[in-house]
Amino acid sequence: MQRTRIKICGLTRVEDVQAAVAAGADAIGFVFYSKSPRFVSIEQASALMAHVPPFVTTVGLFVNAEPDDVNATLDALPLQLLQFHGDETEAECVRYNRPYIRAVRMRAGVDLVEYAACFPSARAFLLDAFVEGYGGGGKVFDWSLIPDGFAPPLILSGGLDADNVAEAIERVHPWAVDVSSGVETEVKGIKDAVAIDRFISGVRNADG
Repeated sequence: MQRTRIKICGLTRVEDVQAAVAAGADAIGFVFYSKSPRFVSIEQASALMAHVPPFVTTVGLFVNAEPDDVNATLDALPLQLLQFHGDETEAECVRYNRPYIRAVRMRAGVDLVEYAACFPSARAFLLDAFVEGYGGGGKVFDWSLIPDGFAPPLILSGGLDADNVAEAIERVHPWAVDVSSGVETEVKGIKDAVAIDRFISGVRNADG
């Protein structure tokens, strides 16, 4: 049986990185979008990434970033995977010569197959709920919008937490799940170690 991979996104504190790693996260996400409450500078991200051990993937999230800003981030940090959440074209995603995943803001009328065809170089597609502006809103979208047999690797996001992640895995069978607000305290960007552990346990239980 496939093991569902787990990404914890939007980390801003060393203790949260350590908690995610200790609980068994496969990937750690850092947000380089200045309008996000989970934004980290290059200097902050560098300090956080010093606590990420081998075989845990480091992911950089960007939203309509200027190429010079992305290049400066890549020059300074050992990011292994890029994640694009804005209006970037495929050409703008591949220009950095790094593997990337493409976020899709899901709502009625979105043709996921057609969208994916526009990004044949994407390693996976991260499905999130549509909200005004950019970034996750901690909302669950209608999973029935995902077409049966969607071929590219699928990362399910949007309003996941320890209480619904098992159902999400059983219904959608994603390659991976991505969580941010679902493992936070009342303050955005501040994670809860117990919530992280419960979330990952929920994924493992769903995998059987």
